[in-house]
Amino acid sequence: MTLIAEDLLLLLLDDAKGTVSTWGKTDAVLGGAILAELAVTGAVTVDEHKSIWRTDKVHAAEGVPADLEPLLAEALATIAEKDRKASALVGKIGKGLEGRLASRLADRGILERRDGKLLGLFPRTTWPAADTTHETDVRRTVTACLVHGVQPDERTGALIDLLTAIDQAHSAVTAGTTTPKKALEKKAKEIAAGQWAAKAVKDAVDAATAAMVVGVVAASTAATAGG
Repeated sequence: MTLIAEDLLLLLLDDAKGTVSTWGKTDAVLGGAILAELAVTGAVTVDEHKSIWRTDKVHAAEGVPADLEPLLAEALATIAEKDRKASALVGKIGKGLEGRLASRLADRGILERRDGKLLGLFPRTTWPAADTTHETDVRRTVTACLVHGVQPDERTGALIDLLTAIDQAHSAVTAGTTTPKKALEKKAKEIAAGQWAAKAVKDAVDAATAAMVVGVVAASTAATAGG
């Protein structure tokens, strides 16, 4: 089974170009997806949100499965070092994650690694699609939820929540879907706000998605200031 972060990356990558568009910072986005996956598996919890003035902190849960996927186990070890705000965690656990996840997907024949140079000068690796079967399945599942009203399971609900946070839910449906963008976005927001998971999981995923947005905005602001 692929990770939520891997599914998210596949949905964001351009199948032909093998790159993610420049709309945001993938470290924060993919770090948020890892945090969401840990929430779904019950490996992390967050402080109960009692006030708009209180910042939720993420905690490693007790009794985590011994067979936790290695990449998730690595992220969990970082979380277990000390309690941190989700906004501080997503960039930390997401650093360099795009290349690591893409490489894993390439090892499975889903992506293809291409090494080249940007403008003929700067080394760059791209990850065009090699086999779109799994991505197509993911898109069908998302489409079933956004278009046909199918109730998502926890992993799909988390994925839609993550996509909604970065305004990309409409781009994740099956090609040829005729449902208007506004209707897709409305349904995605309803799912993101809905009861697709137990409260503890939903609280943790909400913290992850909020942190993603903070990370993307901070990166965009820094890029604008530097430009």
